[in-house]
Amino acid sequence: MREAGSSGTVTMAETAHTTAEVQHGGGHSGVFPPFDSTTFASQILWLAITFGLFYVLMAKVVLPRIGGILEVRHDRIAGDLEEANRLKAESEAAGAAYEKALAEARRNAQGIAAETRAKLAAEVDAKRHAAEAGLSGKITEAEARIAEIKTKALGEVDGIAVDTTEALIAALIGEQVGRDDAVAAVAAVTGK
Repeated sequence: MREAGSSGTVTMAETAHTTAEVQHGGGHSGVFPPFDSTTFASQILWLAITFGLFYVLMAKVVLPRIGGILEVRHDRIAGDLEEANRLKAESEAAGAAYEKALAEARRNAQGIAAETRAKLAAEVDAKRHAAEAGLSGKITEAEARIAEIKTKALGEVDGIAVDTTEALIAALIGEQVGRDDAVAAVAAVTGK
């Protein structure tokens, strides 16, 4: 690529070379300033002064503040640990008291349950005995009535047998039999 100017044509490589000469041709000596031996003594002096100031600043201001902060933090942590241990002991004591109260409540509940069971068993036994006595009385009464009814029925059986005998004889023979003869016939058969 070529540029047009007053003297003719200039190449790009020539332009870059002249630009480089302008930039580096400022008149410096070529030694890096911190390594310049003519300024070395003043640099050491300023280094010592700056180091001394930073040392004093750190020793008098920064480190005491950091130490205070660390001490406050240490005290706060120690206080928090002490409080946590106290609360832990209180919670363990409360837990033990709770377990003790729970065990006592269980014992009381078991005692009440056993007492209630015994009381209910006694009431049930008393009611059962009363019911058994009532039933025994009713059974005795029923047996007496049954015996009475049986006796009455057996007494009537003889009368029914006599009446039936009279009716059968009258039907078979065609004659009426006397009541005494029918009673005697039934007694002969039954063995009375």
